[in-house]
Amino acid sequence: MMHSELERRRFLYQSLTGVGGIALMDLLQRQANATPLISQKPHHAAKAKSCIFLSMLGGVSQMDSFDPKPALEKFDNTVMDWSKEKNTDQPNLFAKPRLILRSSFPFRKYGQSGRDVSSLFPHVAECVDDLAFVRSIQTENGNHPAAVFLMNTGVVIPGKPSVGAWTTYGLGTENQNLPAFVVLPDFRALPFSGSQQWGPGFLPASYQGTVLRWKGDPILNLKPPAEVKAEAQEAEMKLLRAFNQEFSESHGTNPDLQGRIDSYELAYRMQTEVPGALDIAGESQETLEMYGLNDPVTESFGKRCLMARKLVEKGVRFVQLYTPSQSWDGHTEIVKNHTKNAGETDKPIAALIKDLKRRGLLDSTLLVWMGEFGRTPDNPAEMRDKAGRDHNTRAMTIWLAGGGVKAGTLVGATDDLGFKAVENIYRMRDVHATVLHLMGLNDMRLTYYSAGRNQRLTDTGGTLIKEVIA
Repeated sequence: MMHSELERRRFLYQSLTGVGGIALMDLLQRQANATPLISQKPHHAAKAKSCIFLSMLGGVSQMDSFDPKPALEKFDNTVMDWSKEKNTDQPNLFAKPRLILRSSFPFRKYGQSGRDVSSLFPHVAECVDDLAFVRSIQTENGNHPAAVFLMNTGVVIPGKPSVGAWTTYGLGTENQNLPAFVVLPDFRALPFSGSQQWGPGFLPASYQGTVLRWKGDPILNLKPPAEVKAEAQEAEMKLLRAFNQEFSESHGTNPDLQGRIDSYELAYRMQTEVPGALDIAGESQETLEMYGLNDPVTESFGKRCLMARKLVEKGVRFVQLYTPSQSWDGHTEIVKNHTKNAGETDKPIAALIKDLKRRGLLDSTLLVWMGEFGRTPDNPAEMRDKAGRDHNTRAMTIWLAGGGVKAGTLVGATDDLGFKAVENIYRMRDVHATVLHLMGLNDMRLTYYSAGRNQRLTDTGGTLIKEVIA
């Protein structure tokens, strides 16, 4: 009897294992065959079809931009008490006496919502009634490379898919002749680790971001030589497809190979689509002036903001813009630093918001503005003659606008000095969960099987910032 019972248990175990293996193989096969070149159904009704992610690298000072702190004026040049801050990730930075530093940028209230904006952003100030501010974001690392990875991938180490890759994996694209995920960096200084910041990680290679240049040809060597006729090129591609198909049928699915095939196919289609999609010859002089293309200070970021608008207009799913690496990193001379960087970005960003709105695209386009962390309310005493602010993981201000965002909203609060978030505290995984939600994706359901388990952008899940969701 005992022997018979053991045999029955072994049979059930082996059967169930086999069923599980079949299910797993089916899942892996479907993942391997997944492609961003078709539009995918969202998990729920999407509030936005596209996302433009404005990455302010280096860390914008919250108390000099969108979170005014009158107490800084009151306590200016007095000693900041760090005695209770034992768990800082930069102990050497806070070992010496530090003095509270007032803001050099006056604040005013703007719009019907009465939002506070400093003199750094006079153009964005005109758009505050379209924005939702969150003043209570905390991050988990005060080191630039790790913090930028956290902003993009949800973890502080390289190798994981970026938020753009996850979004396109979940939704695909509405234009098969353009990349689903486009990156518009500032080539004066690329982000730490470069392409890993917009890479696919363990997702198929098709989901990585495609870098476009704002000056000259958007992609080098995209245009075929003049002597290569379209008919000959099409014949070559047809033959190559046949070879690839034959290889795949005889060797099984290879995600890396398929990603390379998809890239070549997409590059071929982009030869005709990209020049037209990014051509600004048809834009009015008023539009070019609005974006700042006639001013060398704003030309680079302005051109990229205009490119972003044109790309989402053509159905591109995710566009990410970058300022130069560490550009906002005002450890010293923060007045000079922030004045320069705000001067390059303020007018173009406001133009992007206004342009999307007047074209009826703002309701379907989500905008996210953020850096990798905030900044401290104080400065080392020895640096007072070149006063700046240091890294601060305890408080950061971000804003969202567009598709599904409750315009004119203010969420969270910091303490009197702007040092710590004290109300409605959210973290990066919560920002990611909210972005995905507005794009029609559930962060807990958006998974990819890798390294023995279902992986997610938010890992064990994020909390929606419900206050900003319309």
